[in-house]
Amino acid sequence: MSSDQSYTTEEIAKLLKISKLTVYDLIKKGKLPSYRVGKQMRVDAADLEAYKRQAKGIAPSPSPSPSPAASEEPPSARPEPRQASGIRPLVITGQDMSLDILSKHLESRATGFRPLRSFAGSLDSLISMYRGESDLVSTHLLDGDTGEYNLPYIKKILVGSSYVVVNLLSRQAGFYVRQGNPLGLQDWPDLAKPGLRLVNREVGSGARVLLDEQLRLNRIAPSSLLGYDAIESNHLAVAGKVGLGEADVGIGIEKAAAIVGNVTFVPLIRERYDLAMRKSPDNARWIEAVMDILKSDAYLSELRAIQGYDLSQTGRILLET
Repeated sequence: MSSDQSYTTEEIAKLLKISKLTVYDLIKKGKLPSYRVGKQMRVDAADLEAYKRQAKGIAPSPSPSPSPAASEEPPSARPEPRQASGIRPLVITGQDMSLDILSKHLESRATGFRPLRSFAGSLDSLISMYRGESDLVSTHLLDGDTGEYNLPYIKKILVGSSYVVVNLLSRQAGFYVRQGNPLGLQDWPDLAKPGLRLVNREVGSGARVLLDEQLRLNRIAPSSLLGYDAIESNHLAVAGKVGLGEADVGIGIEKAAAIVGNVTFVPLIRERYDLAMRKSPDNARWIEAVMDILKSDAYLSELRAIQGYDLSQTGRILLET
């Protein structure tokens, strides 16, 4: 096994025949040292081999220094980084436009903090919060077994962390199909139609989790879908591929279909889009500012101008630890 070789979390899940969430759990607990390359988390082959030896009860080789990922100090307990000016960066991670608007309002309300936007899918956003790399993240992850959004994932991933979860908005998710829906795609079981061409989202995104959960529940093999491995990084790009006739169907939210031409949106599920905020004494002030913004007329009026947002539960606390 080459010492230069490394694996993605998805590759490790396949090698060990475990779920990707279990891989993340091993990383969180320091059993699998990891590092980030762009949007991907990777584990070196040597570290994977060391974990396998340990799991088999074989004594590990002595190491000159402990791995940072194996530190017993949780990321959330580490000192908050500050810029030379004394203004602390406040990292807001997620991809929806509502976060950009929130960041703008927060910049004027939370003195001593500078909002910085980071763009990642829902699952990677939660992992970044656990690792202490993000302060506020958005998530829209469906747990197919319970029908619940977000909380099952948050409870598993943010183990040992102190956080508050609040609703930002709800929105419709479903199929992007060619205008007029010529193939008559109306529900998840229709994805089993032979020859259907899919355009997919990246692993870790809410839309990808939604698709994978529905394929699992409907016993449809991902390998049966042409284009399952054809990846786009946002809703607009997925809708665009369908509109151009390069795919028959994609998964996404209503807003993108309204922007892209030659696309019909088939609503299938109302997804809850929530915020998770990492609690600490140093964060209390900006968390209070976020809660005020979520209920302010100025912020809500900007969101109402965007098609497809349900703001009836905006600002409601769903879970606090």
